[in-house]
Amino acid sequence: MKNVFMVSALCGLLTACGAPEQHTAKSTEEKIDSLISELTIEEKVALIHSESSFASGGVKRLGIPHWVMSDGPHGVRKEHGTDYVPDEGVADSITYLPVGVALASTWNPELGYQYGEVLGSEANARGKDVILGPGINIIRTPVNGRNFEYLSEDPYLISKMVVGYIKGVQDQGISACVKHFAANNQETQRTQVDVYMSERALREIYLPGFKAAVQDAEVNTLMGAYNKFRGQYCTHNDYLVNTILKGEWGFKGVVMSDWGAVHNTMEAINNGTDVEMGTDLSLGSNPNYGKYFLGDTVVSLVNSGKVDVKIIDDKVRRILRMMYKTNMFGKRQSGAFNTKEHQATALKIAEEAIVLLKNDNILPLKRESVKTIAVIGANATRKHAGAGGSSQVNAKYEVTPLEGIQKLLGDKVVVKYAAGYEISKEAKANPALIQEAAKLAASADVVIYVGGWIHGFSDAWTDNAFDSEDTDKPNIILPFGQEELLKAVQKANAKNVVVLYGGAATDMNAWEKQAKAIVQAWYPGMEGGTALAKILFGETNPSGKLPMTFPKKLEDSPAHANGSYPGDKNNGWKAEYKEGIFVGYRYYDQNKVAPAYPFGYGLSYTTFEFGKASATKADGGNVVVKVTVKNTGKVAGAEVVQAYVSASETKIERAPKELKGFKKVFLQAGESKEVEITLDQNAFQYYDEATKSWATEKGRYTILIGNSSRNTPVTADTNF
Repeated sequence: MKNVFMVSALCGLLTACGAPEQHTAKSTEEKIDSLISELTIEEKVALIHSESSFASGGVKRLGIPHWVMSDGPHGVRKEHGTDYVPDEGVADSITYLPVGVALASTWNPELGYQYGEVLGSEANARGKDVILGPGINIIRTPVNGRNFEYLSEDPYLISKMVVGYIKGVQDQGISACVKHFAANNQETQRTQVDVYMSERALREIYLPGFKAAVQDAEVNTLMGAYNKFRGQYCTHNDYLVNTILKGEWGFKGVVMSDWGAVHNTMEAINNGTDVEMGTDLSLGSNPNYGKYFLGDTVVSLVNSGKVDVKIIDDKVRRILRMMYKTNMFGKRQSGAFNTKEHQATALKIAEEAIVLLKNDNILPLKRESVKTIAVIGANATRKHAGAGGSSQVNAKYEVTPLEGIQKLLGDKVVVKYAAGYEISKEAKANPALIQEAAKLAASADVVIYVGGWIHGFSDAWTDNAFDSEDTDKPNIILPFGQEELLKAVQKANAKNVVVLYGGAATDMNAWEKQAKAIVQAWYPGMEGGTALAKILFGETNPSGKLPMTFPKKLEDSPAHANGSYPGDKNNGWKAEYKEGIFVGYRYYDQNKVAPAYPFGYGLSYTTFEFGKASATKADGGNVVVKVTVKNTGKVAGAEVVQAYVSASETKIERAPKELKGFKKVFLQAGESKEVEITLDQNAFQYYDEATKSWATEKGRYTILIGNSSRNTPVTADTNF
């Protein structure tokens, strides 16, 4: 599959020659020292920039292979670059997992690990070395085109979900690459926007996920963002990379650029960029990668004495360290792709990710009492794997909602379909299609409407729109005339279920009251249609919870309420994050703004009851919270127990409450379980800008426990 260069000169050092690695004889760092001493400056520089579209350089003379990367956090991309070898008999296709925001909606860290396992295994099978994921930027605005790739508006939820993903990938001997560091919260003017925020907001909101990736998951690689931060590009930002990442956090891995995100040679050299990636299409089919910022110029700078070679050696050391860590000089794990087990994981994640937002006693649908179903909406037949920008993948298959429903029901129920709207650049309503859909709706016992957003208009990069890289949505009102369509369908048939695809919130004001049920499906992967059908017809009890707040209207979200999005184009696209720490539900709580659906929210086909809670101090300053949860309904189900901390006697400005613990619990009908959640001291701290350190206020803290940020029926107190 993959060409690993062999060399006789270093048989005593590298296992590529067939000898087993002798850790007792020489430590990895000693082996790296030996390799670095053998490298010329030209060879060192070859390692720190790309040599093809998705591979950095190698050194054939010394048996150092190319570093091959897979672009996309929810599936292994097709082969790229110098090591392109088509696999036989698989049509270049892989397991298409639910997107990142769907994974976060499971609120199940164990599924995060399984998700990563699938990616790592398939990367091995495809000869990859690095998965360019997960993406964990804070969801600051619902219009961000890459929200679907990211996880949440909440740093704690991100921190817990990202660790499992990374460990799952890296336990398969593949490097994960957490991205985009940092404050890459919009696609509009992403290479120009210059982000300014308070130090407290940076530390409390925008960095915790990355810190968890580095210190808890020990991620091997990290990708810098396109945007600027406080006047300097993130990829070679001295404060972010040198001071915080490599200094305070002790990151030993590799910092790589996003494609084309390096802008200055000396800043990249001195400010921690280890590998410059990118494909300059303007250079034609045979680009000269030596002309990159970390290319031939670096050789000249070192040879002239303007740059100390030790700085370059540190970059090379980091690359070689990760190569050893993932056994690139030895026998790699074989891996597998598109196995039944991987497909089952994709299905399980989709089932736990789908969120039931509204249900007026219509779901689950009963097959025995429904004779005809009208499935309406272009997303019922659309496949999403092959679009969305750099995360697009070539799926082995993708079960659409219509296919999932038809397969589940067989020939016992008549299922008819009408598109209702057409996906076009004009994005307008089609009266003829609306009339056809309304007529079909009137003739059916129940309507399942499948609409929402899409991953671009086509697979072509230039047509990307809505939930796609390099572009933000203009608003959150459903495109293609769907509001007009929904009104007509709902007028024709009151028994309607609305299913929404998409990466974030939708304005539902025009049709929400008339919908008997609303289901948020996200982009649920290759088994999404199967999972959706099982939920609609009660074979699976929904347990997904929103990882973000859904506002009633776009203007309610903080970045739009304060006018700071997308930045000041007359001032170098400077974007001041005026909301500070009040991102997501923190803002809605602080400003008493009612959301359409709150953070952490999601319905079930059963009901749960929370008993009395207790909070007990434990060793090390931890607080152990216990609460009994009972399934009071008639079917088995899962509830996410969420613990929020509120500083009751605070003297500084703090959010009314913050998520600091959660646990997903599965209960049979009538079953009770005592759920235990441990809150460490970090759960009670804030970042003190005056002392530049974390601090804990003395006083009483209230721990609010429930199943969403707006439903915390039981509380317990503790003191510090």
